[in-house]
Amino acid sequence: MAQTSHHEPSIPAYKADFLQACLSANILTFGTYTLKSGRQSPYFFNAGSFQDADLLSAIATAYAHTIIDFLNANPETPRPDVLFGPAYKGIPLACCTLLELRRIDPSAWGKVKYSFNRKEKKDHGEGGGIVGAALRNRNALVIDDVVTAGTAMRETIDIVRKEGGRVVGFVVAVDRMEKMPSKNDDEPGPSAMGQIRKEYGVPTASIVTLDDLIELLGGRGNKQDMKRMQEYRNRYRASD
Repeated sequence: MAQTSHHEPSIPAYKADFLQACLSANILTFGTYTLKSGRQSPYFFNAGSFQDADLLSAIATAYAHTIIDFLNANPETPRPDVLFGPAYKGIPLACCTLLELRRIDPSAWGKVKYSFNRKEKKDHGEGGGIVGAALRNRNALVIDDVVTAGTAMRETIDIVRKEGGRVVGFVVAVDRMEKMPSKNDDEPGPSAMGQIRKEYGVPTASIVTLDDLIELLGGRGNKQDMKRMQEYRNRYRASD
């Protein structure tokens, strides 16, 4: 009897390893999930579930390679002086990613700093709204989990600018590749990341995209989940 073979995904190994870790730990799950926008999503990604050292290592490795690829592909982008993790989920992401970058290339990343914002400014002790490296006159590369509407991205850019820094890039774990919510979801529209690129001129990158996820599912024979993802993509795909 002939054996059934699955198509092997063509995405880089670090992306496939990252997705496998997410699937194994139920960080990436499939079903029906109601988003803040009211859309019914067939999948959900919860970066808050990276709760042990193995999982932190997996996401740090994926972010680190994504950043290296991003900088190599965009030589005009200034090298970051600081990795900035927006409170709250971005804080551990920035810390563990910077450690992994230093492990990969100590000479390039050993002196790069990290910082994050406080939700509420501190009026005693060292005070202020930033913990870690000061941002004034420094290039900040922002690390966050997922972007949907872009509100948090705008807030982060404003925080960095008010502190005298410059955002040189945004890196997220998952690019949903979907248009921003609107009153008429049947009309074409840009993604939140695309709108940020347009408004602020800030380049963006992601560990994986919805296309990557669909390709991986197809390679593993998850036909039902893949079909639901494809239908969601066709309905809400961004125009940019």
